[in-house]
Amino acid sequence: MSWRRSVLVAESYTLEAQAREVVGKQVSQLRVQGLVPAVIYGARFESVAVQIPERALRNTLAKAGGTHIINVVIDGAKPQTVIAREVQRHPLRGDILHVDFLAVDATTVISADIPVYLIGESPAVESRIGMLLAGLTSISIEALPADLIDRVEVDLSTLVELGDSIHVRDLDLGSKVTIKNEPDEMIARITQTSAARAEEEEEAEEAEAEGSAEPEVIARGKEEEEDF
Repeated sequence: MSWRRSVLVAESYTLEAQAREVVGKQVSQLRVQGLVPAVIYGARFESVAVQIPERALRNTLAKAGGTHIINVVIDGAKPQTVIAREVQRHPLRGDILHVDFLAVDATTVISADIPVYLIGESPAVESRIGMLLAGLTSISIEALPADLIDRVEVDLSTLVELGDSIHVRDLDLGSKVTIKNEPDEMIARITQTSAARAEEEEEAEEAEAEGSAEPEVIARGKEEEEDF
């Protein structure tokens, strides 16, 4: 099975933040000033409310996503290593309204959902033998922060015949990454084209109709002759 994974690039993302005292509905005042309210929490970390400049936050999240490590410097103190856990956005404008950061350390296993990217072309699709049926768009993994990956790229060139498929069990992300999905969950499969399926169904219906036609009853004619 051919597959590829994109390994976490060891880049350093840093955000300057300030301790936040404004809470509740008053946080709307921060957004007017170009600041986004956020909170940093963790099992071994006392939650801290912070505020971060919107532009810097937006640019960093665009690069780091939910798997890359971010170092948050609060009021010039020692950086706190975090991962963006939840980003709330305005439903219409898309503006960042609030961010939850999970504080992590190098020895703590964390979980993440990473996207699945289908790459390449399936010979079965190119030759019009069948069409591609896509399954999972993301998988759940567990790993130490340094071993996180940000995506899995699955090569479709292995799908040659009708019925060929790729499942979670076919992925090998190495011993440092644990996949939490069920092994039988499908990622991609080659199935019949709509035209081929319709033709097959039509042929089946015709065969069924021929098989169910009422046979000629010879005995009835013989009985009628005997009546005369």
